[in-house]
Order: sequence, then structure tokens, then C-alpha cells
Amino acid sequence: MLDAAGRAVYDDDHHQYRDTIRKVFDRHLVPNLDRWEAEGKVDRAFWLAAGEAGLLCQTVPEEYGGMGLDYRWNAVVAEELAYAGSSAGITLQSDIVADYIVAYGSEEQKKTWLPKMVSGEVITAIAMTEPGTGSDLQGIRTSAVRDGNHYVINGQKTYITNGQNADLVIVVCKTDPDAGSKGMSLILVEATREGYARGRNLDKIGQHSADTSELFFDNVRVPITNCLGDEGMGMRQLMSQLPQERLSIAVSAQAAAQKAFDLAVEFTTNRKAFGKTVAEIQTVRFALAEMKTRLQVGWAHLDWALARHAAGALTASEASAAKLWHTELQWDLCDQSLQLHGGAGYMNEYPIARLWRDARVQRIYGGTSEIMKEMVARGI
Repeated sequence: MLDAAGRAVYDDDHHQYRDTIRKVFDRHLVPNLDRWEAEGKVDRAFWLAAGEAGLLCQTVPEEYGGMGLDYRWNAVVAEELAYAGSSAGITLQSDIVADYIVAYGSEEQKKTWLPKMVSGEVITAIAMTEPGTGSDLQGIRTSAVRDGNHYVINGQKTYITNGQNADLVIVVCKTDPDAGSKGMSLILVEATREGYARGRNLDKIGQHSADTSELFFDNVRVPITNCLGDEGMGMRQLMSQLPQERLSIAVSAQAAAQKAFDLAVEFTTNRKAFGKTVAEIQTVRFALAEMKTRLQVGWAHLDWALARHAAGALTASEASAAKLWHTELQWDLCDQSLQLHGGAGYMNEYPIARLWRDARVQRIYGGTSEIMKEMVARGI
């Protein structure tokens, strides 16, 4: 169990909420983890259960079916999800997509989509990356050309989380190819639109239960009212929302690192070697001590970042630093913990193997560690 006692960033209400999350996960998540890993996606029934329990889109205002809370409530879910060893895409919906619609959506868009996102009836995704474009979003080629009162969208996206399940996708498009960053727009595309197609559920190293897809747009027509906010404001909107996305990844990384450490402690204290437990061997004790120390520092930093973000003060540079530090910590501790499992760590039947596989992409998506260093350097 993840120990959250004594963390000043949370109060008694958050702790009670955490208990609710654990009960929901124990019933609807944990028993299905292995099956979802094998099938490559999470059941829609889990989304509905999460929605019914109030675990989705906590920051959505009450008038649109949400609870109107600050991001700390999202963070509690993200921590428990990562600690459970799940890569289900509910944090993408709650921490990223929902805030785009709240911040930039029209009243009609908010009333249409937010209540169903809160309930889990609608699953969402955001489509930025393309086969030839990753971190440099200005290089995207997916186009949205006006035709009367419609956009006609053509292009391809890849590595899209929730892509197989998504009912609604925010698509980053070029609406003016000659305007550079000022020619990008965010457009809502329903999965029922003619010409919209899902490609493969991509075969990844890890995060197997997080459906990750190619998406294709072949003359997809959507009304111009599907533009999220003003046309041409896409890059500015993306840059405004990236800090929370990166903080969300940092939250998951810290909780997963803690889980890896806890598994290592459990394994080494029960495993015997040379007439004593593995944990009694000095090199192992020192390795565990170093990991525990780094986790202590990590939790203190994460709570500082969460408090700043809840107060509206977390900067893009600080969020980038958080993603950089916590995802690198996650990778290091997952790797060390696997090593302390010995040969058992290389067996998929042990949870540490899944944690290790799932950790690798954390240093890539949401901006690579190298991009994070560049973002931090720009703030110096």
C-alpha cells in the first residue's frame, strides 16, 4: 500500500478519496490487469466503474458534471494507478484532454462532451505525434482545409494513447500551412466520422494494456464548430497545457518508483542466500538505503510541485524539471529493483518485470528527457 500519511499537500478528504480509489481498483482493476495486458486494452466497463465512483475528470466544473476540484485530486488517482502497476489511460482523459475542453471549448462542446467524459461513457485521446514528427510539433502535416462550413481533414497520427477505445480525439492540424506555429489548430474529431480509421493497436515494449494506435484521416469532414477555441491558436493552447501533462507523468513516475522499491524490499527480505536473507547482505542494504533516500527527496519535491500547481504557480520550466527528474528516478529504481530480484526479475510472472518495461517510455512521451533539459535550460 502506498504510504501517503503525513504529506502536507493532502488533507483528510484526499485520504478518504484515496481509500475509495483503492476499493474501486481492488474490485475492477487489479483482477483484470493480466487479461488487459494480454488483450492490449482496458475494458470499457472499467471506465464506467471509474466514472461512477468519481475517479474521472475531477477538475471539470460542477455545471458540466464534474466536481470542480483542483489537480491534487487527479494526482491521488494517478499515484494509486501507477502503484497498482496499471497503464490504463484514464489519467490522459482526466489530466490532459478534459482541461483542453474546459479551457478552450465552446459552451456547446463542454455540454456535449464533458459530462460523458466524467461518467466514463466517452473515452478520449489527443493526437499530436505523426510518423515523421515527434517533439517538433511545427512539423506536423495533418491538414484541415476549410470547405464552406466544414473542415476537411487529411493525414496520419501515431503513438496515440487510447486510440483503439477513443470516441473523441483532439487532433492537432495545420489550418494554415504558411503561418508556422500560428497556423495550427486543435479540432475535435468524433470516431464515427466517415473517413476516420483506426490502424493497428501498436506492439510496444511495455504498457501493453494501454491501447496505443495509428489513426488515419481520409477526407474527414467536421463542422468548423469542432475547432477547439480559435483557429490558429493550437500551438499556444498546447504550450499552455503541457505543464500539467508533464506533472502528471512525474506523479505516475514517483509512485511507480515507490512500488518498485517496495517490491525489492519484499523480495530481498524473504529470499535467502549464504545463510541469511538477501536484504542482510551489505551491498543490498546499501542499495536499498540509497533508493529509499532518493524516494524521500522525490516525494518532497513532488508535493512541492503539486502545491505550486494547485496554486497556479508552477512554471513550464519547473514542470519540465519535474518530469525529467522523476522519470529518470523511476527508470533507475525499476532497473535496480529488477536487479535485486536476480533471475526472478526477468520473469514476466513477477510484477517488477512489468514495472521495468512500462517505465522505459516515461522518459520519451510528453517530451523526451533531452527536450526537458532544453526546456529547463531556457528558464535559466
